[in-house]
Amino acid sequence: MIESADNPAPFEPRITAFVCTWCTYAGADLAGTSRLAYPPNVRIVKLPCTGRINPLFILKAFEGGADAVLVSGCHPGDCHYTSGNYHARRRWAMFRKLMDLAGIGEDRLFFSWISAAEGGKFASLIGQVTEQARSAGPFAANPARRQP
Repeated sequence: MIESADNPAPFEPRITAFVCTWCTYAGADLAGTSRLAYPPNVRIVKLPCTGRINPLFILKAFEGGADAVLVSGCHPGDCHYTSGNYHARRRWAMFRKLMDLAGIGEDRLFFSWISAAEGGKFASLIGQVTEQARSAGPFAANPARRQP
């Protein structure tokens, strides 16, 4: 596709996904091996557990060019580290309230539980997140998107 002033390229959001190794990453792998189609807009960052996700990781993702961020891990009660996903859920509740202070709307941050057997759910979620990020438009406060 050729870009011109009359026909600019459509906006494609950049999505960063912080996922746990044991469940969501395995679900993403299942989606891939099952050949389920989902948008290629997501970049996955694999961590041992969602309980290890520091809220600064999320802010750094937005600072580095993300238009939306997804945090996803094991279902409550199924964490391989006993209570990591409960820690993540508590952080999520607090962090959502701080998003406005950073100038990031809550519509750009997503949280989900996906097990290793839910490849279809992963593909569907990525599609939903991509569509919501696309409708929200580029994250204008992002330093990587600012024009000189």
